[in-house]
Amino acid sequence: MARNPTTSDANPPATVPLQGIVGTSAAMAAVYRDTRQVARSGASVLLLGETGTGKELIAKAIHQLSARRERPFVRVNCGALSESLLESELFGHIRGAFTGAIENRTGRFEAAHKGTIFLDEINSTTLHLQVKLLRVLQEREFERVGDTRTVQVDTRIIAASNRDLLELAEEGTFREDLYYRLNVVPICLPPLRERAEDIPLLVTHFLNVYNEQNDRYVAHIEPAAMEALQNYRWPGNVRELQNYVERAVVMAHGDELNCSLLPSVVTTGRQPRTLGTRAMDFESLTEELVYTGLNGMNDQDTDLHGRIVDRVEREVIAQVLADCDHVQIKAAARLGINRNTLHKKIKEFGLGGDSGNN
Repeated sequence: MARNPTTSDANPPATVPLQGIVGTSAAMAAVYRDTRQVARSGASVLLLGETGTGKELIAKAIHQLSARRERPFVRVNCGALSESLLESELFGHIRGAFTGAIENRTGRFEAAHKGTIFLDEINSTTLHLQVKLLRVLQEREFERVGDTRTVQVDTRIIAASNRDLLELAEEGTFREDLYYRLNVVPICLPPLRERAEDIPLLVTHFLNVYNEQNDRYVAHIEPAAMEALQNYRWPGNVRELQNYVERAVVMAHGDELNCSLLPSVVTTGRQPRTLGTRAMDFESLTEELVYTGLNGMNDQDTDLHGRIVDRVEREVIAQVLADCDHVQIKAAARLGINRNTLHKKIKEFGLGGDSGNN
């Protein structure tokens, strides 16, 4: 998502695209409506959606449409720092609080006083830090690291997560009380594959941006290329589309974006066999695994269920065995099967490690 012409109406309809955001689909219209509605309040907002769907843009829009627009908008990526560094980053510290703390430092919450703080990837915070965040939400106060004096703040909190926080709460890795305090107004951002009708607008926008930045003139889009872009599933969402358009502009020899300028993953619809370090949730990984497995089969192949499921089962058992140092009693407990069943599976899959009967 990126810049889009704004309406001249001072009070545009709730579903008109927000300034800085592209998309006219019904899914995005609902996001625009909710964003405008919640911006008029002081309520906490929880933005939910996959990586690359534009959560930071919506957070900025909420701030710009609110009464706090003249005050700071402060972004913190909670997943980019260790627990100790993140605590200091959020709440500040005093000189001598820890090794390297050579002077007092103001934290992001104080910097966002009277404004808005955007806590991205809040799902990555530890339970210890979640206690302090809950206190700020409830009491609007905290102490800097190493200090005993209480700091009062008036800061609106907008949080974002690419994971289901309620599910994490049920697993015990996210505080349920913090989830409910954050989830006053949830806004779900749709993945790009669920709003494919917005892709032509997005492609045109990014072409304009990167033509200007690179002094190029890629003004035309081959119909087959646009069809491939609209049929692709976009696991990286708008950010992935943006990267591919930028690369096409840079590598183009003429004025047309054609299929030769797109990566094979887009034109063939087949994912690469190595997914690299791209973060994916378990459901997406499972989908990718089955998709890749099926693509590796011939049209004449049969018993697809058994062949794919057996491979997955073998890998699960192999990795759990390795984690348990091939102690079969321990591995069976982790797998949730009895030891005799595990022993049969080990022989069936030729995994060895028979020393694990201890």
